[in-house]
Amino acid sequence: MLATIIDRTQESFSFVSMISPELEKQINFIKEIDKLKYIQRKTRLFNSDRHENDAEHSWHLCMMALVLSPHSNTNVDMLKVVKMLLIHDIVEIDAGDTFLFDTKKNHSNTEEELLAAKRIFGILPKDQAEELIAIWEEFEAGETDEAKYAKAMDRFEPMLQNASNGGGTWKEFNVPYDTVIEKKERIKEGSQAVWDYAKNMVDDCLEKGMLEK
Repeated sequence: MLATIIDRTQESFSFVSMISPELEKQINFIKEIDKLKYIQRKTRLFNSDRHENDAEHSWHLCMMALVLSPHSNTNVDMLKVVKMLLIHDIVEIDAGDTFLFDTKKNHSNTEEELLAAKRIFGILPKDQAEELIAIWEEFEAGETDEAKYAKAMDRFEPMLQNASNGGGTWKEFNVPYDTVIEKKERIKEGSQAVWDYAKNMVDDCLEKGMLEK
């Protein structure tokens, strides 16, 4: 019996010794970002009462970016776009979700989010951490073609959800038409075609009473 325990202990130590520090950090990061599945957003799933979580949102945006890529204003690096969309909300594990139409908390990049990015991505090996922080900061700045297209997807998805839910958060939080246009028209910086569709959709929602002027 004692010999069996010793053998199993040795096997355990052997397993631990086989794990490189780099792999251990990467696995710890993977475990940490599982928390993204618990961050609830204000928007609801299409034709549903269930609220979307951040992980679902990120996956959906990646699929949208791939499918709608022919409508990007420029020829973008799709791998970088997908990376942006996969990681852009990871900071909300610490900082929480900020609703675009929140009148109390600014939706722009905050010191709180930067601290979250450094902590969470910092779990990874140094080179990967630096890469993902840089990609996250590029997305937040919204100045490159990739960031503009990624942000267009991020702004467009909730519009589709709201239109499918009788106005969704627009109606729930009494968001007027002009505010929706003001907050969403930057979609055209990444895709004029998607913005034309979105604008027509919002106009239709206004006519149907889902929005107020």
